[in-house]
Amino acid sequence: MPQRPVHILVVEDEEPIRRFLVTTLEAEGHEVHEAANAHEGETLAGNRRIDLFLIDLGLPDLDGVDLIRRLRTWTRRPIIVLSARAQETQKVEALDAGADDYLSKPFGVAELHARLRVALRHAAQTGLAGESTLRRGDVEIDFDAKRVLRAGEAVHLTATEWRLLGALAKQVGRVVTSRQLLRDVWGPGHAEQGHYLRIYVRQLRQKLEASPARPVFLLTETGLGYRLLVDANERVMAG
Repeated sequence: MPQRPVHILVVEDEEPIRRFLVTTLEAEGHEVHEAANAHEGETLAGNRRIDLFLIDLGLPDLDGVDLIRRLRTWTRRPIIVLSARAQETQKVEALDAGADDYLSKPFGVAELHARLRVALRHAAQTGLAGESTLRRGDVEIDFDAKRVLRAGEAVHLTATEWRLLGALAKQVGRVVTSRQLLRDVWGPGHAEQGHYLRIYVRQLRQKLEASPARPVFLLTETGLGYRLLVDANERVMAG
């Protein structure tokens, strides 16, 4: 039986960019729906089965971040942000609102398709709720048993390191903002105390990475947060 095409909704007000996206996505066999503003996008999202959203932040009638927040009240389908905004705080806001990833304009076709593949692959997975064990290379993490093995040797993690690793694993493959991690691991009162996070990320890398200075498991998304990878094929997304 032939596989159903992936339905993608592009919400982008700049027609040349929108047409470029439609053309390149259709060339890959995807079914593409397009909207020039947030209102059209929200209407299409409510009336069509959409597998993935590509949303520009600078929409004429509603900020893309607000559209993401509205969509997240009823759908968990992956959302990738299209951003020409230079300030990292604006990208962080979009990720905190519920976006899974972002593409900075201008972007290339190869990067676009790589990020789509990763987002769709993670959407098809059950995630940590269905998988209690994660693996990458010679590292195996068993959350049920609270056990980490690296090259067959047991690795001790502190309670805080377990909480941080768990918070990343719940959104494996996604960018998780520093503010969100600080809230989840240390509580709302620590949301601005990024030095806590940097210290514990460094400790986790020392324990999990073969080369902590060149991580392949726990990656930094500069100015935004961190991303946990468990599939070697996703290394192209490290950025």
